[in-house]
Amino acid sequence: MITLKEVGNDTRLQKEFLQLPISLYRNEPCWIRPIDADIEDVFNSKKNKYFKNGVCIRWIAFNEKNEAIGRVAAFIDHNTANKDNDQPTGGMGFFECIENKETAFLLFDKCKDWLQTQGIEAMDGPINFGERDQWWGLLVDGFDKEPTYKMNYHFPYYRDFFENYGFKTYFKQYTFQLATTEKEVRSTMDKAVLDRADRIYALPEYSFKHIEKKNLDKFADDFRIIYNKAWVKHSGLGEMSQDKAIAIMKRMKPILDEQLMWFGYYNEEPVAFFIMLPELNQIFKYVNGKLDLIGKMKFLWHKILKTNKKAMGIIFGIVPEHQKKGVESAIVLSFTKIAWQKGFQYSEIELNWIGDFNPKMLNFAKMAGSGKPHKTFITYRYLFDRNKEFKRCPEMK
Repeated sequence: MITLKEVGNDTRLQKEFLQLPISLYRNEPCWIRPIDADIEDVFNSKKNKYFKNGVCIRWIAFNEKNEAIGRVAAFIDHNTANKDNDQPTGGMGFFECIENKETAFLLFDKCKDWLQTQGIEAMDGPINFGERDQWWGLLVDGFDKEPTYKMNYHFPYYRDFFENYGFKTYFKQYTFQLATTEKEVRSTMDKAVLDRADRIYALPEYSFKHIEKKNLDKFADDFRIIYNKAWVKHSGLGEMSQDKAIAIMKRMKPILDEQLMWFGYYNEEPVAFFIMLPELNQIFKYVNGKLDLIGKMKFLWHKILKTNKKAMGIIFGIVPEHQKKGVESAIVLSFTKIAWQKGFQYSEIELNWIGDFNPKMLNFAKMAGSGKPHKTFITYRYLFDRNKEFKRCPEMK
């Protein structure tokens, strides 16, 4: 008999929630244990700002021997539940389960039933009770590759659970891998990308530079200006304030590498950015989920020795009036000014996920990368009214 227990404030169950994936993935060579604090912070109302306008609950499934065999969370962000949706839509995520359909369906049912009591009519999953760049989507291709920091790694059989239950693909997400050496770039990138970049570099009005920590406030404001022009019109995104931009930069400061964050200017006005960060999972895989004193010492050791050879492309933006001119190519290739020099630390760059609702960016990523996705994720949607017409996520214009 399978029983479900609500985690709530029970410290023992909170620990079980964290420990379950360890027992599931212990024989999976590519799995990297997430940092315990990162997971728990999602469910901490004092640390997760989404609790201000939302609610979250989680459960663990136990077998007759009182062994944890599955887990899940359900949540509602009231700011977005009705935004761009035909029905109030909640979310479910942090799903893990043994290979047992009965257990998986019980967990899905629990999420659906709870969401319905809250006036919700559909659920997306597996997603995060937070930003889209973290814990978003079900991994369906790329099981032979290590997950990047705060991104999901799943078993292949999870896809059958979701689709047999009745979830449908709301959108697909892809990551792409960029080359860093000159030989690799010239052999893998579309020649049109390289040619467009060279044409922009030849124009004296354009300049490209990486950030300097000593001028972090200045680059934070440049980031804000570009972001508000390039991204603010997109679904679910609000305008960024100067204080928020500075806070973001300061939060990244301890881990950022100046050579990975590039800005483009036209007559000294900020028009483009390509923000990359060191891929932290390449260090965190040595700390076993714990950033205690020993974990922090291990992190510092690997940072000093520069053992991490992978970077993560986080966000890319071009102000509208400079789009389709080749600036996209130029800003992405800006890092080669340093990457092609001897001793550059990073030999691999993985772009953060791009949804199939963004075909322009998807096509560019294919041209700038290897041409095919490095990993594939799916964000599903389940309509509680099974007779209602299902609609996929609309394309960005």
